[in-house]
Amino acid sequence: MTGGGMTGEDEGTPQRGGLRAAFEGLTTRGRSFLAAGTAAAACSYLLGQPDLLRVGLLLAALPLVCVLVLHRTRYRIAGSRTLSPARVPVGAESRVRLRVENVSRLPTGVLMLQDRVPYVLGPRPRFVLDRVEAGGHREVSYRVRSDLRGRYPLGPLQLRLSDPFGMCRLTRSFSAFDTLTVVPRLEPLPAVRPGGEATGYGEGRRHSSALAGDDDVIPRGYRHGDDLRRIHWRSTARHGELMVRREEQPQQARCTVLLDTRETAHPGSGPDSAFEWAVSAAASAMVHLLERGLSVRLLTDTGDTVPGPDVTGGFAGGTKSADAVGLVLDTLAVVEHSAEGGLSAAHDVLRGSGSGGGLLVAFFGDLDEEQAAVAGRMRRRSGAAIAFVLDGDAWSRGPGGIGLSTGQVPMAERLRLLRGAGWTALPVRPGDALADLWRAAADRPGATAERAAEAAEVAEATDTSGSPGAAPERMAWGRS
Repeated sequence: MTGGGMTGEDEGTPQRGGLRAAFEGLTTRGRSFLAAGTAAAACSYLLGQPDLLRVGLLLAALPLVCVLVLHRTRYRIAGSRTLSPARVPVGAESRVRLRVENVSRLPTGVLMLQDRVPYVLGPRPRFVLDRVEAGGHREVSYRVRSDLRGRYPLGPLQLRLSDPFGMCRLTRSFSAFDTLTVVPRLEPLPAVRPGGEATGYGEGRRHSSALAGDDDVIPRGYRHGDDLRRIHWRSTARHGELMVRREEQPQQARCTVLLDTRETAHPGSGPDSAFEWAVSAAASAMVHLLERGLSVRLLTDTGDTVPGPDVTGGFAGGTKSADAVGLVLDTLAVVEHSAEGGLSAAHDVLRGSGSGGGLLVAFFGDLDEEQAAVAGRMRRRSGAAIAFVLDGDAWSRGPGGIGLSTGQVPMAERLRLLRGAGWTALPVRPGDALADLWRAAADRPGATAERAAEAAEVAEATDTSGSPGAAPERMAWGRS
């Protein structure tokens, strides 16, 4: 601490204070001594007692000397903070390590170390550090946890230096801080085949014209106008007619996860609310689909997409999905209720993105007839559509079990409207696990038959048209 201030490494430059700030650091004891000395000096003048004046001067001088000595103390302190990890799910703990180093040539006195944390992470941690030798350091740690999503600043770090008599305390703060990100809790999902996967990898794998990379040679019959350089002579000799190469490559399956964030659609608030369930479910679904190799994007009712509108293909899944998962979780960590009145903005994005044919997984709140109709039109822009509809009446029941009506269309009617539009719709009530709902959606009656019918139609369309792109898109999940 130089001149009552500190210098920092990793934490930035601390705030410095002058002599006035040092006097403001007088403790209750120091102010009491100063007041007692002043009163004794005044009484000695009024009563004519010189001995009382000497006592008063001693009482008043002691805190003043402590202030001057503490102000002139030449300490240089460096501080740093480390989060492990810096991104944690809701309810998990993160360890914060603080390191204080004395970079001056003099040992320090007693130091009190305090780190500022938001109230949702718990009380402010305080540590008392004994004498730190010249060039020495001290390390302390504490844990933080939160039951609420969000991004929380930690810091700045504060050091408090006190004199041996407790007359004065000087507090200095570093300027930098770190950020703890509390992301939604993830739920592992069963490895069932999602509907949109029929257009990408697996048994329902389709192809598109190759633009780059190695060719996947698939010979077909020669047609008038085909380039003679593409004749596949081995197949020609085998079939007895001219055959040409058709260069194709796998087309990665696409998926859009739609999160309904409308405030009017989600009753209640807090860690156990319907909205928090929907956010956690959307995060779990996106991470699950990314790990299975799908190209995934997040869409909200406001029309905002992650990745942004300039990247329509979504995040690439598979082994390189770690960065995408991190960005998705960071985005969902700070998502809040929106003031939107409907789902039209999301429908416009789906209609204008040109990404039809992929899987659409939606997490809806309460829907009226108009918004159910908008959701039905969204179904036309996807190859398969899965809707998890939160039952607002069930989520809004209080501890007494009295239902608070949300004024929306009854759950049975909502499901009927969505299923009539082609959605695979499932109700979500308090206590339901996403893994069970995910498995139920995959095992709905008729799903296997529709998958087989789709595969047959794709094969037939490929044989007749010579181009697999002409095959119609159908739901790979069962309809009710």
